[in-house]
Amino acid sequence: MSVTSTVENHRKNPSASEKTPEEKRKRRWVFWERKWRRLDYFKLTASLIVHSLALMAPFYFKWSALWVTFLFYTIGGLGITVSYHRNLAHRSFKVPKWLEYLLAYCALLAIQGDPIDWVSTHRYHHQFTDSERDPHSPKEGFWFSHLLWIYDSAYLVSKCGRRTNVEDLKKQWFYRFLQKTVFFHILGLGLFLFYLGGMPFVTWGMGVGAALEVHVTCLINSLCHIWGSRTWKTNDTSRNVWWLSVFSFGESWHNNHHAFESSARQGLEWWQIDISWYIVRFFQIIGLAYDVKLPTESQRRRMAIVR
Repeated sequence: MSVTSTVENHRKNPSASEKTPEEKRKRRWVFWERKWRRLDYFKLTASLIVHSLALMAPFYFKWSALWVTFLFYTIGGLGITVSYHRNLAHRSFKVPKWLEYLLAYCALLAIQGDPIDWVSTHRYHHQFTDSERDPHSPKEGFWFSHLLWIYDSAYLVSKCGRRTNVEDLKKQWFYRFLQKTVFFHILGLGLFLFYLGGMPFVTWGMGVGAALEVHVTCLINSLCHIWGSRTWKTNDTSRNVWWLSVFSFGESWHNNHHAFESSARQGLEWWQIDISWYIVRFFQIIGLAYDVKLPTESQRRRMAIVR
């Protein structure tokens, strides 16, 4: 089943139980007045470890460790944007399976969850953007949309239902394997960095590098729905934030993205920096990427805001 048909089926037959808005979503505090699940404890612990390592990093400074930060941020960040987001969540282009899996593995090492979890949440975000069922709506507060939503899996289920919108990924053994073994891959990465360079590599890689990347990703969910410019007529609060484009590898052209969700290119103008698109375009030129989706001129005319 295609991603488009999956989303359409969910729009017609929502998987969450049908309740009134008051019954379905009585606003709760994230850290109390709720039941914590094992997954919530795991995500909170991972987040605390990453930020603690980042705070320890100045005490283990080495110039070589800065290169580890750069590599960790770049490889993990491009894995998130090129693989999890544009390739898996929106199927905006296709690549051979060996490359698809390699890119997804790079994204896994960014410590933002496994592909099934990440992609499911993002597809629900587009299906229910800025509505009562949006997994991380800024209408529930900046910090909720930025980070706090991650630690309440029961709340996500009450909004969207189970992860039935990623059957295309669940059918593939590789993604099921990553979902079940994500902890061991992250642990292995930490041990590998420690072997190569001790605590400086661990704190500046899995600490500073991972913390920077996760907050840039989260800014797309929070800031890019609150502040910035709008070019396209979308039925949501998405914004383009130009100064974030380099750090987010092109993801902050968020109004562009919500206008043309399946587009592999999000920086639609020549001056809109979109490093993720440059990677996809390179793959296309050398014959590794195909079925690359871009908005047509008629689509752009129809969605443009008349000024």
